[in-house]
Amino acid sequence: MTNNDIFRRIRYTFDLKDSTIVDIFALAEVSVTQEQVTAWLKKDDDDAIVTMKNKELAAFLNGFISFKRGKREGPQPAPEAQLNNNMVFQKLRIALNLKADDILEVFELVGLPLSNHELSAFFRKPSHKNYRECKDQILRNFLLGIQRQLRPNQNGADSET
Repeated sequence: MTNNDIFRRIRYTFDLKDSTIVDIFALAEVSVTQEQVTAWLKKDDDDAIVTMKNKELAAFLNGFISFKRGKREGPQPAPEAQLNNNMVFQKLRIALNLKADDILEVFELVGLPLSNHELSAFFRKPSHKNYRECKDQILRNFLLGIQRQLRPNQNGADSET
């Protein structure tokens, strides 16, 4: 999954307006314009699409955590220059304040049953022997499950509209 794809899916799932997205970036102390947001949200086959960098997606996710849970005291965390699916999954879990059982329910909604052990492997440090890389399919199904929870009447809707 590309950063733009993840960004579009989050925007659709939480029904975020472009102005709200600018505010979310501001919570992470990053300044973006509505034009930048619009360029990131364009479809992959559009010539005007601008590829979202890891640091930009990380800043958005950090702001999204503040948006959903409230801004924490002190300096805000710096956006990571390198980002992988495990980190995106972890940031979404924090933002949505999800426990393991909540996440397992989300995966049940999309017909992808996971065990508690499989799930916890995604949130371990890469150096841990039971660490498991979060593949695109897992992240895509997680985002789809959240979408089905929050927008149950729009299961068949295209997530990029």
